[in-house]
Amino acid sequence: MAKSIMIQGTMSNAGKSILVGGLCRILRQDGYHPAPFKSQNMALNSYITEEGLEMGRAQVMQAEAAKIKPKVCMNPILLKPTNDTGSQVIVNGEVIGSMSAKEYYAHKKEYIPSILKAYHELEKEHDIIVIEGAGSPAEINLKEDDIVNMGMAAMVDAPVLLVGDIDRGGVFAQIVGTLELLEKDEKERIKGTIINKFRGDKEILKPGLTMLENRTKVPVAGVIPYFYLDIDDEDSLTERFHKKDTTGLLDIAVIRLPRISNFTDFTALECMEELSVRYVSNVAEFGNPDAVLLPGSKNTMEDLLWMRQNGLEAKVIRHGANGKLVFGICGGYQMLGETIYDPAGVEHGGMIRGMGLLPMKTVFESEKTRTRVRGHFQKVEGLLENISGVRIEGYEIHMGTTRFTGQAAPLLQLENELQSKKNKMDGCCSGSVYGCYVHGIFDESGVLSGLVSALLKQKGLDPAQIQTFDLTAYKEEQYDKLADIIRANLDMNVVYKIIEK
Repeated sequence: MAKSIMIQGTMSNAGKSILVGGLCRILRQDGYHPAPFKSQNMALNSYITEEGLEMGRAQVMQAEAAKIKPKVCMNPILLKPTNDTGSQVIVNGEVIGSMSAKEYYAHKKEYIPSILKAYHELEKEHDIIVIEGAGSPAEINLKEDDIVNMGMAAMVDAPVLLVGDIDRGGVFAQIVGTLELLEKDEKERIKGTIINKFRGDKEILKPGLTMLENRTKVPVAGVIPYFYLDIDDEDSLTERFHKKDTTGLLDIAVIRLPRISNFTDFTALECMEELSVRYVSNVAEFGNPDAVLLPGSKNTMEDLLWMRQNGLEAKVIRHGANGKLVFGICGGYQMLGETIYDPAGVEHGGMIRGMGLLPMKTVFESEKTRTRVRGHFQKVEGLLENISGVRIEGYEIHMGTTRFTGQAAPLLQLENELQSKKNKMDGCCSGSVYGCYVHGIFDESGVLSGLVSALLKQKGLDPAQIQTFDLTAYKEEQYDKLADIIRANLDMNVVYKIIEK
């Protein structure tokens, strides 16, 4: 049996996901073969494995940090919110339906066998499992039948490190209050606490740490400083949405849809020094960007109506009409067409008009497309002609089928990795407007450099000044930096003792 350690937090966004990723990298550096695990994740950022199964992106990041392939058993339950009170429920990578919060909580105990089966699958191949909790273990209305915090720790007899976020204030109250609300056996599982996101002089903090240890009888295992690294973080709480910098050579506007999903499609763009990537949620923020990117959405029709009501749709249409780049991915691609039909009520129901920038229509169907793909760009016309023939690799996650309504040029020729490399066409281009279903398309260095070169040329700048960017190497560098920061500020001797006991 593998050993385990669990990271729980005093609240959402305390830094659990990043700390689990950092521990996975440290353990791998120290000669172990770790794997991440989160029994239940709520996120709109998801990923398709080699087997065509869907899982949360946070566990993908953690698997990358551990230098292993992402597997759906690392995240057996994924909840993808469709509105304020309901979610699409995905178990072992397969959609089982949409449920209200009340319905899900009535059924969640039924998923315990799936959770344990997934965990034991990881145990067969790994020696340490680093488990991530969700939210807080002290949510007293959710503690009954818990399957992701103390309930999960009990199922696999895992010791726990409790993380508090000092940046938002009240960290001592967070930790003491959390412990006070736990049952005796739950308190005994907490073997150490971590103060996360600290800015300032640790000497000033020491009296508080001493008082915290005296009050809780639990040692402080470390104080992690606030740091800035390019590592995928959780959904709507991500700080990247608040960046408004426009100092780069190119200004890229990403429409921040209310139900934005898979915004990790733009990570590679954000990492390039030549680019300023801004997330725009209203007309006042739009400005005069060099390119507009439309991301995926968990509810394409509702998000398109939101854009129509607040004026962003008109801005995007005018941007494309002026010969400037518009690129949509997945739900954003569907919005660029002429019409979206939803006869089965998969999302909004009925029919709405699209932006009319691409000659196509989309019909939603109840079955979700989930697959990894690879292929290449067709002969591309217009602004992005320099990426013709460039190879790509990525994945599709979408509801619905899109068909052309008139003369249109397909953007990509793809091989479906799960269907004997069966070829198919995907995407569409018209003038300076492009779109496709493939997530991760900008991760490919050829696509990225071609896109940036074309935009620089359009702006009258020299494309030769950009540097080749390797996203994989960049990520590795970031994970190593993360491990260095955590190793320097977390007592790893204490952590290893906790794991061994």
